[in-house]
Amino acid sequence: MATARTDAAFVADESFVPTSHKGLTYPFGSAEPADGEVMTVAPGVRWVRLKVPGPLKHVNCWLIDDGDGVALVDAGMNRTESRDAWKAVFKGPLAGTRVTRMIGTHLHPDHIGLAGWMCDHHGAPLWMTRGEWLTAQMLIADARPETPKEVSDYRHAAGWTDEQIEIAAQTGWANFGRIVRPMPMSYRRMVDGETFPIGGRCWRVVVGSGHSPEHACLLDEEARIFIAGDQVLPRISPNVSVGITEPQADPLGDWFASIAKLKREVPADVLTLPGHGDPFTGLHNRLDAMDREHHERLDELEAFLAIEPRRATDCFGRLFRRAIGQEMLVMATGEAIAHLRRLEVEGRAVRETGDDGVWRWGTV
Repeated sequence: MATARTDAAFVADESFVPTSHKGLTYPFGSAEPADGEVMTVAPGVRWVRLKVPGPLKHVNCWLIDDGDGVALVDAGMNRTESRDAWKAVFKGPLAGTRVTRMIGTHLHPDHIGLAGWMCDHHGAPLWMTRGEWLTAQMLIADARPETPKEVSDYRHAAGWTDEQIEIAAQTGWANFGRIVRPMPMSYRRMVDGETFPIGGRCWRVVVGSGHSPEHACLLDEEARIFIAGDQVLPRISPNVSVGITEPQADPLGDWFASIAKLKREVPADVLTLPGHGDPFTGLHNRLDAMDREHHERLDELEAFLAIEPRRATDCFGRLFRRAIGQEMLVMATGEAIAHLRRLEVEGRAVRETGDDGVWRWGTV
């Protein structure tokens, strides 16, 4: 019997690989903005926190003073609860304030689900990178009600059981648009390295990859403020997955390269404003920890494969150290394959397809 799909299945930001958060300082302690309220984190920069389903519990949105209004960075998921929270903000602490531009860090629904709604309500232009905007528009436009056969075949190859494949198929396919409001057909493209003023201050776009195709972070180097989205999170790693659309991709390699890039381009002493979790300092410590611990996981995975060839689903216990239920099976599979694919790229593992159509990875 099929289980009901919940919105939590679309919050694709959390990795299942545990990581350390030592060496960080949280300048605001446990303080956070209440529902319908805003909290100042720096001159001209305010924080709104919205609830999301699932273990992450919330997503952070950032308001940057911009002349007679505010630039909004991320808008939350298209849920009644989120829309009500924004209405309370703009009737309460931001009464009479308009959104001058809607900036989306990346395409995941808990970040841009209400971007189109904000653009419509405030007459604001949408700002995104091309890779994120195009991918989001493709997913919104994909209205196929039934799960494509190639998706079910992909899941079978990864090691899913027939029952798991059937349960997933019964939930349907074209669900992205349900929690992402239609976005404008026109947008303002953000490009890596470009700078632009917001409220008289200069912000630079720093693009990362791995968690999403072309994730935009924003750096105010003079004020030492870094809006990181999900490229860097304080207590967990972002989900890094291989999916059906690009099965030969190496997103974990992209993510490692982005960690190195952020260490080169973003000062160590910035106040980092993440998409989830609390604002923190100690960015380079966090980058080092994520890089080190994921490399350790790769070493452990390689040793696991050396015992005997494994399916992607066989690697869950070794990689994640937590139970993976049906609801999180897609993301866990994508992340396991991302690690296995990285071992392939590094020449430390090989993949073979058995007579049963299932992939198994072994060591060289």
